[in-house]
Amino acid sequence: MRLRIFGAFGNYHHAARLSRAFSSNSRLGKVDRRIHQQLPSSPARTRFAPSPTGYLHLGSLRTALFNYLLAKATGGQFLLRIEDTDKKRTVADAEERLYSDLRWAGLEWDEGPDVGGPLGPYKQSERTELYQEHAKKLLKSGHAYRCFCSPEKLKELARRRASLGLPSDYDRTCDGIPRDQSEERASAGDPFVIRLRVPSEPPEYIDLVYGLVGKPNQNMKAQNMGETLYEDPVLLKTDGLPTYHLANVVDDRHMDITHVIRAAEWMSSTPKHLTLYNAFGWTAPQFAHVGLLQDSGRQKFSKRKGDLDIRRLDEQGIFPEALLNYVALYGWSHSHKSDVLSLSDLIASFDMKFTKGNTVVEPHKLVYLQKKYATRYATEGGPQFDALVDGVFEAIEQEFRRPSWNPGSKYPSPLKGPELRTRVASVLKYTAKNYTTPQDFFDNYSYFFYEVPLPVFKDDSGKIYTVCREITAYTSHDLVSFFIQRVPQHWSECALKEAILGLTEHIEKTTKNLREQGGWIDESGQHPNEDLEMPILNHKDAYKATQLYLRWAIARGGSGPPMHTVMAILGKDVVIQRLRELRDLLSKERIKAGKVGNAKVKNSEA
Repeated sequence: MRLRIFGAFGNYHHAARLSRAFSSNSRLGKVDRRIHQQLPSSPARTRFAPSPTGYLHLGSLRTALFNYLLAKATGGQFLLRIEDTDKKRTVADAEERLYSDLRWAGLEWDEGPDVGGPLGPYKQSERTELYQEHAKKLLKSGHAYRCFCSPEKLKELARRRASLGLPSDYDRTCDGIPRDQSEERASAGDPFVIRLRVPSEPPEYIDLVYGLVGKPNQNMKAQNMGETLYEDPVLLKTDGLPTYHLANVVDDRHMDITHVIRAAEWMSSTPKHLTLYNAFGWTAPQFAHVGLLQDSGRQKFSKRKGDLDIRRLDEQGIFPEALLNYVALYGWSHSHKSDVLSLSDLIASFDMKFTKGNTVVEPHKLVYLQKKYATRYATEGGPQFDALVDGVFEAIEQEFRRPSWNPGSKYPSPLKGPELRTRVASVLKYTAKNYTTPQDFFDNYSYFFYEVPLPVFKDDSGKIYTVCREITAYTSHDLVSFFIQRVPQHWSECALKEAILGLTEHIEKTTKNLREQGGWIDESGQHPNEDLEMPILNHKDAYKATQLYLRWAIARGGSGPPMHTVMAILGKDVVIQRLRELRDLLSKERIKAGKVGNAKVKNSEA
């Protein structure tokens, strides 16, 4: 059975009377809002009706998602309709992009231009005769009239109204033209538009988010200034094409739409639409107006400005599941303990508990969800993890193909093909909890995929120093030699962890011995700094210093998993090669032990 606009409340006027009664009783008002938040008891038919004048952005994706969720949560149908009557502003590839972007996001429609359906066609440009037919019905019934005013006259009227601080509404100059005279002028070829005759008191309506809504009447202010205002929107333009108001109402009626969820900016148009429904004698769908998504400057997102274009997010590597989850959290409240909700979770828990007011979008929330989904994919494995690996693999290969990419001729070529993909999968298993995008992944973990140059640090005098002042308390290349001689034959995370602990104990012992001997003596037989007191490291501090030193030498100072994991992934040959490179560099420099200027170093707590 087709849903009615006010369900058990019956027709619109009866519902409005009940709403006024409810608004005067706070207890009944609360009950009414709870009723509105519940899902309808029968299947809902919803639609997403974009115009191809720009590309899909966050705000329009959220509108599509809310309508999709309502349909699927009630066992109904979700329609896609293309409102393509604004030919001047139509973007050539926008329609195809709408299809591909929605499908990439995971939203499929039951009826639409490319899949067909029993109530098509689903493009407004193919329904012109239907709109013209309905405009003629309104002329015949007296709910509309022809307007022959020239563009110049209308511009002058708008200019005068603006100077008085009034809306640029029409003055009904042509409303008084007799019908037969209007017919004659139209037959003679005089250009005209068809306007809706809006009643002096536009209808109130019950919104599923805001409750009873009524628009303030501007006529009192206008009358005090000697002006008369009539909204009377254009329904049919001089070229015979419909405006949004007529086409939207006719299409929703003929496609049996039961619920319309759209942005709050359309609230001011809803009384006009209800006037049209009443003029045709139709029952209107139920309306739910949700607040706008705004950027940090509290400006609404716009497809014409390209704000957070969905294709751009796709190209950056954002997961479609994370993006749908992200937009669902703005303007709708849920009862789950976690904000991480898959599309199936959203369908199962969806209701009409929309929040009032506009919302500022927070980018960090998308980063958070991206990490959560990456972790889920890495833990569960399967097709979604394979797709993640493939996406990162392709992005890194593309990076290596850039003409500007050149790590230096002295380093071997980067990993390629299956070897690169395997390495990507291995690294993702350990780093998924911090994953954001393929580019960030490559920037953070590039040392896994090619020979990143060793970062060299120099003091003001040009001498090289290491990243750990504690370890420079003796010849650093001896430390490297010590570790190279003791690398495990069986290359595994467990064995490497033991080897690092052995190096830590060696550092503890060495710093203690040096302190007891009065400090390190350099190759010339001299103390590098007579005032320097050698640090004594406890096990915890020595372990931290060892990790930092190895990360500099092997991971080139990059972030990532623990060093025993990094070394296991890189492999024995690469690790030894990088350690030897550091040893050779340090052997050429005379590094002063524990060089910290003239400061005296006590027991280290670094």
